[in-house]
Amino acid sequence: MYWRYLTRAARRCSVHTTSSRTVGWWDHVAPAAKDPINGVTEAFLADPSPFKINLGVGAYRDDKGRPVVLQCVREAEAKIAGSEFLESISASVSTKMVEESVKLVYGKDSDVVKEGRSAGVQALSGTGACRLFAEFQRRFHPESHIYFPDPTWSKYVCSSSFGFLQVLVQFFQVVKCLSDNEIDVQISIFSVIEVQSCVLYSHHNIWRDAQIPERTYHYYDPDSKSLDFAALMDDIKNAPDSSFFLFHPSAHNPTGVDPTEEQWREISYQFKVKGHFPFFDMAYQGFASGDLDKDAQAIRIFLEDEHLIGCAQSYAKSMGLYGHRVGCLSILCVDSKQAAAIRSQIQQIARAMYGSPPVHGILLVETILSDPNLKSLWIDEVKIMADRIQRKRTTLRQNLEKLGSSLNWEHITNQVDRLAKEFHIYMTQDGRISMAGVTTGNVNYLANAIHEVTRSEQETAKILCSISV
Repeated sequence: MYWRYLTRAARRCSVHTTSSRTVGWWDHVAPAAKDPINGVTEAFLADPSPFKINLGVGAYRDDKGRPVVLQCVREAEAKIAGSEFLESISASVSTKMVEESVKLVYGKDSDVVKEGRSAGVQALSGTGACRLFAEFQRRFHPESHIYFPDPTWSKYVCSSSFGFLQVLVQFFQVVKCLSDNEIDVQISIFSVIEVQSCVLYSHHNIWRDAQIPERTYHYYDPDSKSLDFAALMDDIKNAPDSSFFLFHPSAHNPTGVDPTEEQWREISYQFKVKGHFPFFDMAYQGFASGDLDKDAQAIRIFLEDEHLIGCAQSYAKSMGLYGHRVGCLSILCVDSKQAAAIRSQIQQIARAMYGSPPVHGILLVETILSDPNLKSLWIDEVKIMADRIQRKRTTLRQNLEKLGSSLNWEHITNQVDRLAKEFHIYMTQDGRISMAGVTTGNVNYLANAIHEVTRSEQETAKILCSISV
């Protein structure tokens, strides 16, 4: 009886001690910063206004603002119906999808394809492909850095604690030439900010989590609202030899400013001189121009110059498969033997992260790309989507010009907040606008709202200038 009493007492003591030890394990964990895109969507959904507009999510919408399922996707769904197994994706399907993706970005007749010099794996969309490469870079070049364009994808999400804020406003999500010498400017309400509290997202977040030190290179010139090419080239020349650089091959996010063909050739040449490694994040192939080959031109130029290249591809936007998370990571190699070795290493990294990707989206992409009729239909649909976005961009600019809106809107500190509170128009805090959210039905309302918030700020600035004089 005595031993039973001691045993029970010991157990009670053990439970109490263990309980006291576990208290406080996670008390130091603070909430993560809210995802900027999800936050915009939540605010939009909670707004009861019939005039509300969501310009935050970069997924394609039709002219009534509704999500679109492409006809090629519907037909691919019918083809694969009943053919799936609820197991890990088969090697044959995965290999086929990767092969077709490689052809899409490097060209179906390229030597890379014929010689099997590409180490490719399926990935969880473009974000997953970037994360796989970042981890691969860490493992095999642990002392290296990564250079990002300034700015790059969702660079800053800031708190309410601001020092100096200067907002640069342009007209359109993707810069397009109106003539040989006239360039359309964007409607991204871009910020050059000095902040006390700021959270880095996306490209920065991905490589940071892989413990790769990051640096930036000059890219966008806010004064000319164009590419700062001279500074970009200086940064390439001054970077240590054999550095890693990330590029957007088309539709640079968030500025939309892309190098010309000649500028890409100069960049490629300087990369050969310095021995740098180019990594391309291809999120918008087909969306920038409506032409899949044209949007891959930068990569093809580097390929012609015999660079070894890394590339992240995403089908979220071009096939409307955001929720399926379908992408591809490919790395060009010197020969097929090296490609096999690198592929095995990337696959091992992927297995440690998430095992294998969901099967359904990969089957859809593989079916569309490998079926000539479905691929042709998809190419036509991509062109239709790109053309609609370009038309809405032009219409928005025309409406703003009719309202007498100035091209140079400066010293504006609250445009995004005012657009949301007064006009029920939602976008991320850096002012990036998804042109897919602009429709025939809301473009006039949007133009008036943008003009109103900028006009009032300009009038205030004029008054302050008068007072100071």
